[in-house]
Amino acid sequence: MIFISSLVFVLFSVFTGSFYSLEYILTGKRDDPKVVSEKYLFQLPDSIQYSLKASPTHTVVINDTSFIAAINDTNAIRSKESIVKIYHGKQQTDGLLTTCKNTITDIVLPLIAYLAFFCGLLQLLIDSGASAKLATVISPVFVKIFPEIPKDHPSISYMTLNFAANFLGLDSAATPFGLKAMESLQELNKDKETASNSQIMFMCLHAAGLTLIPTSIIGYRAAQNATNPADVMLPCIITSFIGTLAALLIVGIRQKINFKSAALILSIGVLTAVIVSLLLYINTLDLIAKNHFTGNFSNILLFGIILFILIYAILKEKIFNAEGKNIFSSFVEGATSGAKTGFTVFPYILGMLVAISLFRNSGLFEMITSGLAKVFLLFNIDKSIVDALPVALLRPFSSGGSRGFMIDAMNTYGPDSLTGRLSCIFQCAAETTFYVIAVYFGSIKVKNIRYALSTMLWVDLICVLAAIFVSVIVF
Repeated sequence: MIFISSLVFVLFSVFTGSFYSLEYILTGKRDDPKVVSEKYLFQLPDSIQYSLKASPTHTVVINDTSFIAAINDTNAIRSKESIVKIYHGKQQTDGLLTTCKNTITDIVLPLIAYLAFFCGLLQLLIDSGASAKLATVISPVFVKIFPEIPKDHPSISYMTLNFAANFLGLDSAATPFGLKAMESLQELNKDKETASNSQIMFMCLHAAGLTLIPTSIIGYRAAQNATNPADVMLPCIITSFIGTLAALLIVGIRQKINFKSAALILSIGVLTAVIVSLLLYINTLDLIAKNHFTGNFSNILLFGIILFILIYAILKEKIFNAEGKNIFSSFVEGATSGAKTGFTVFPYILGMLVAISLFRNSGLFEMITSGLAKVFLLFNIDKSIVDALPVALLRPFSSGGSRGFMIDAMNTYGPDSLTGRLSCIFQCAAETTFYVIAVYFGSIKVKNIRYALSTMLWVDLICVLAAIFVSVIVF
């Protein structure tokens, strides 16, 4: 639907003269200047003609947003027939064909590498028997949230690792764990083309993205010379925690889950206590120590998890031998499975990214966001909040696109402004919903996702409202 709407809008814009050329929509690159017209040199004002001829590069910049560039050589520019291109604004994202190429080089190949490595480790976890023991420990909580899953099912281990990776801000590790969880849950799914209750619950909790250490956000703020790069940490945690609880309640009520469980209430209480304790500790640190702790904590835990899996596998080598395997062959088996999963999800990722590319470059997204901004301003909503909304609106579609808006907001309004901080919280507290839907359900070829998408979008909205509320209070 997004692709068709954008395509119709583009064709309408061409016939009405709003677009001068469609070339950038097909083959352009992100942040490239957009051609809005072409003129003969003699048609331009004398001052611009003189500046063009005097400039070594034959370019003239006007108001930092528009510029005119001669496309002829030095000799030809002195002729009245010299043609110049007039540019205005920058391209929002890569064109269709450029997106197709970059999907392979920038997304799919790295994803396959991550999947191969972490799925190899997961296979060690399975073959050594560690996953079964982890599932047994976690099952008292999970059987309440996922009543369809047996107590010792391996999907519990995969989901636990996925939630842990999200909790620590380890996106590269969260995806392989999540895909293995969906594959494992699919084994229990009676209707292979329709999402099960457990799959929907897992997807919505994953999309809520409970985060403790927003490492990448802190890094971007540090690069923008924020006074205290980690000052958005508390709002990010609170917002993502609210989103996670909302996802649990919305899906739980729909699936008629019994929340009157001592194990469930205790686990939520323990999780809350851990978050509060770490926040209290972090707030006792000075700026250098705080940045150092938040930057290294999650990575140290990741290395710790990897080290634990390898040591446990070595100690249980007899189990591998009994199955006619060894540690390395088990790792290769898992890595091969992970690579195959990467190839499986490639068409889904490509289709989704191409649709988003056309949606953004068509100008339809910009028209919608500007219209919404005017509506919000009519209700006297603080302009600082309105200026950050493009990040929230684009986040469900494109992580890279919303990240670009976030960085632009910090550049334009300052990293320590309400707009700059709120943009960071929007980026941290929500998930790339359509990407996650395409990748996770595409990997298991589920066609009917039922109410998964609508619930995830409701959670995104709740995260946006929570981010605004928390930001206004904290900042």
